[in-house]
Amino acid sequence: QVQLVESGGGLVETGESLRLSCEVSGRISEITAMGWYRQAAGKQREMVVYIAGDGSTNFADSVKGRFTISRDGAKNTLYLQMNSLKTEDTAVYYCHARTGDYEYWGQGTQVTVSS
Repeated sequence: QVQLVESGGGLVETGESLRLSCEVSGRISEITAMGWYRQAAGKQREMVVYIAGDGSTNFADSVKGRFTISRDGAKNTLYLQMNSLKTEDTAVYYCHARTGDYEYWGQGTQVTVSS
């Protein structure tokens, strides 16, 4: 089992920044990849960014150049730094982890960007 707990969401204005955190616990050594997804109201959940075990990343086109992903092994935490936020970034953001056979989701954290 892997547990994921997100934090850091909130209400910001267009152009501002937020950093989301995802604390990871449980069978961390079994995780092969992690990332962030988001789901806006009335829309399907979409991948924001993913980081593989070798450190390679895959960003959604809509966030390239604005969002970065990082991890702190000592704190077992995955971060999503979001800069130059736009109203269309408003969504619930979810942390995701994959092991060999399973996938895990956090409970989500709301990000709201006002104009």
